[in-house]
Amino acid sequence: MTTNSKLTKKDLAKIYWRSCQLDMSWDYERQQHIAYSYGISSAIDKIYKNDPEKKKRALQRGLDFMACTPQIVPFIMGIDVALNEENVNTDTFDESIITSIKTSLMGPMAGIGDSLIPATLRIIATGIGISFSMAGNPLGPILFLLTFNIPCYFIRYYSLKFGYKFGTKLITSMANTNIMDTVSYSAAIVGLMVVGGMIYSQIWLDLPIMVGSGDFAQPLVTYLDQIMPGLIQLGLFGLMYYLLGKKVKTTTILWAVLGICIGLTFIGSLF
Repeated sequence: MTTNSKLTKKDLAKIYWRSCQLDMSWDYERQQHIAYSYGISSAIDKIYKNDPEKKKRALQRGLDFMACTPQIVPFIMGIDVALNEENVNTDTFDESIITSIKTSLMGPMAGIGDSLIPATLRIIATGIGISFSMAGNPLGPILFLLTFNIPCYFIRYYSLKFGYKFGTKLITSMANTNIMDTVSYSAAIVGLMVVGGMIYSQIWLDLPIMVGSGDFAQPLVTYLDQIMPGLIQLGLFGLMYYLLGKKVKTTTILWAVLGICIGLTFIGSLF
């Protein structure tokens, strides 16, 4: 077993300021993954300074898919680095639990964050800004920015602080009660549920094929959804997953789907 000192306030401050750049390197494949990995990279460098192999795997984990409310992501970052500290200190630590917990937290935390920040705080800030602006007061946009951003900076700070402490306590609790395997298994299940929900809600494919005749004709999708809701989305996702497993590039799949959709739409417009 190797030992490693805990992260200092200065180390956490680096994560905090870097977390403010989460959406500056967003892409359609893994969304916030580059900025997320950058956000925790300084902590990873310190944690794994004597173990380059584990450091490499940790940075690769940081590049996994990440999609969550930016102001809430520091909470996940805090738990992430706390788990990495335990990983370098314990030879028997299962690294897969880091990814499982990170994946399982994205959906629930995004639900809380989106309801609290874009759907509530931003609306309040917009209302204040508009009311001043309509009266011709130049403080309108300034008050909007202050009302929205000041609470967001506090949310980021306390999210990171609580996430790091929570992660440390979580590790201690699991070590004392030997429930690591149960938590890992449960987190994996929740993570798969989140991925399944994302497949159903973020993939759209309409098939303009009617079954039946006259007033009794129904879209084919209606019958497929009766067999299993989201069956078409699941099939499309399965095909793309298969192609990725065959080392087909993501951009190739994207352009192929785009071309097929345009072609089918053009053919459909002829009838």
